[in-house]
Amino acid sequence: MVQEPGGRKPRGLWEGIVYGPIPSRRLGLSLGVNVLPIASKLCSFNCRYCQLGWTPRPPDPERHEDLPTPELIVKALEEALSALAEGGTSLDTITFSGNGEPTLHPSLDEIAQGSKALRDRYAPQAKLAILSNSSTVGKEEVRQTLHRFDLKIMKLDAGDEETIRRLNRPLMSFSLQEVIEGVKALEEVILQSLFVRGRVSNIQPEILALWIERVREIRPLLVQVYSLDRVPADRGLEKVERNVLEEIARLVEERTGVKAEVY
Repeated sequence: MVQEPGGRKPRGLWEGIVYGPIPSRRLGLSLGVNVLPIASKLCSFNCRYCQLGWTPRPPDPERHEDLPTPELIVKALEEALSALAEGGTSLDTITFSGNGEPTLHPSLDEIAQGSKALRDRYAPQAKLAILSNSSTVGKEEVRQTLHRFDLKIMKLDAGDEETIRRLNRPLMSFSLQEVIEGVKALEEVILQSLFVRGRVSNIQPEILALWIERVREIRPLLVQVYSLDRVPADRGLEKVERNVLEEIARLVEERTGVKAEVY
């Protein structure tokens, strides 16, 4: 098990393929889609702040038996969208996230195509969104799939590899420069960055300066700045105060010209 002393097994997992809709601070009324296992977390990171707890093991690219099939996912989504449309519910987004990193599903491209067709049929006003930790964006095939989504919300919690290794704790081969180049190649992305203090912190001036330089390099549509909202895997982390987050957002806008919002 990839845990730390006193760590917890994954908890708070989504127990199905489709969940919600849920009112979201960032995405409006959002219907969630979990393309990952329902009994365990599957992720390329072992983030200290994850609300799902520690990642139990590194992802195995040869092990797919726990993953829901594209057919099962599309069927579940159609049932949910049909019921919501009949009930008069108007969705803002259909969001791919779930129990880990969605780009680890080997058939995500097929799933995205099927989901887009269903969206067009049942909820044409809704945007297809994906939340990714950016770990796989260096792969061309992953970027091609991500282009199928209207909202590409990509993680970047630090601008230096040392801090990312301490905070996000990659479980696969990882190169920050490959991630930066991959996110830049995507274009029109939203960056999502979580800030913490405590056992590990990413709010020191020198760390923030490196992160802001990466934001300037990527030039996203928007940067979403936030802190802990739920109990993290590592209880040694602490939430960053809103006034500090607002100052971080101000620095981003001042130094890069990129819009930043605090959540």
